[in-house]
Order: sequence, then C-alpha cells, then structure tokens
Amino acid sequence: MAADADRPLVCEWREMLSLHARTWGALERELNERHGLGASEFEVLDRLIETENPKCRVQELSAGIHLSQSALSRLIARLERDGLVERGMCHDDRRNIFVTPTEAGRALHAEAVSTHRAVLAEVFARATEIVR
Repeated sequence: MAADADRPLVCEWREMLSLHARTWGALERELNERHGLGASEFEVLDRLIETENPKCRVQELSAGIHLSQSALSRLIARLERDGLVERGMCHDDRRNIFVTPTEAGRALHAEAVSTHRAVLAEVFARATEIVR
C-alpha cells in the first residue's frame, strides 16, 4: 500500500513540526520573561540588525518572516510604538516603506540575542540526543 511506503516521510514531517513548535514555544517563553519580547518581535529585530542595509523594505523583511503581510504590519506598528523601530517612506517609490531599528531596538536586541541563541542551542542539542 502506498500509504505504508510514505509513512517515514510523514513521520519525519511531523517530527520537524514538533521540533518547530517546541523551539518556538521555548523562544516565546524565554524572550518574553527575560526581555519582554515575543519570538516574532525578536525575529524582526534580528533580521533588521543582521542586514547590511540600514533601511530594510518591509517587502524584503516579509520574505523571511513567516507572517502574513497584515500580521507583519501590525507587529512593526507595535515595535514602532515601543520605540524599537522607525518606519519611513521611500522617496523614490512611495509604495515602499522602510523599517530601521532604533538605538533602543539595537540595545534590546543586544540584550536578548544571547537568550535567543542559548534557547536554540539547548533545544537543538536535546533534539540531537533524541535522534541518537
């Protein structure tokens, strides 16, 4: 039966989803408790700070963030309200909006990045132990 042949593939898919859920939950919990940031908020700051371009177009940001356009817009609005990013219009093409981390955003990211990386290392180390 074809379903039996596909079973390992389905199991691998479900393991990946489970690892993602465990990782996201741990990131959400630790970043919120220690820094007052959600995992998605940190991800946006992390990507903005990683880029070499001081101004990042929202469209470029949305390509790597797994949120709908409207959810990303709301998240950016919250970050802006909290003083962590600034938004601005592109002078060449007014349809484009740029997002830039503020000094406060950079400082909060600098505090939170070690928590983020430690959670990733811990969750992935446990996942590797389970596989062995």
